[in-house]
Amino acid sequence: MKVLPVNGSSRKEGCTRAGLREVARALQKEGIETEGFFIGNKPLPDCTACHRRRELGRCVFDDIVNEFVGKAKVADRFVFGSPVYFAHPSGRLLAFMDRAFYSGGGAFAFKPAVAVLSARRAGTTASFDVRNKYFTICSMPVVSSTYWNHVYGAQPEEVAEDKEGCVTMTNIGKNMAWLLKCLELGKMNGLPHPDNEKVPSNFIR
Repeated sequence: MKVLPVNGSSRKEGCTRAGLREVARALQKEGIETEGFFIGNKPLPDCTACHRRRELGRCVFDDIVNEFVGKAKVADRFVFGSPVYFAHPSGRLLAFMDRAFYSGGGAFAFKPAVAVLSARRAGTTASFDVRNKYFTICSMPVVSSTYWNHVYGAQPEEVAEDKEGCVTMTNIGKNMAWLLKCLELGKMNGLPHPDNEKVPSNFIR
């Protein structure tokens, strides 16, 4: 079993990474492999609604998004981390997720996911809500914890001082490991995931 913690910050070793590290440690203690994925700090194109993914089988922009979707196909679960900017997640991460989930949605279905935030002070719950919508629209079980999934700090070393935040991250890892093992037992006992239908609608018709 493998979990992909995704670092959506511009800073590879910043506060977001500090929070993700706590989740990864808890997963590793439960015998779950993790492979960190940093989306980088270069500008990323937003989705242009070109619909080429149906023809190409991937996003038309051949960059780190397609690399990630390739890894997502063989991963079991995901942790998406982001700093908070003006009460919303990183714009780069949202562009990344828009394109990844639209071009490779099948790689995420029925795989548990969790959103993790880092902030100096506020805006975390609004940012938390934005990312959860990606998971719920893709039939992904959402992993919970014992408080809001965020850590506080302006610098990585300050995150370690947020004891409640760090315990929340640890509990995310524990809960995700438990859910992974439950799903694996279900699979071993012949319990498949649902075969869901999707019917698009147009409200002017």
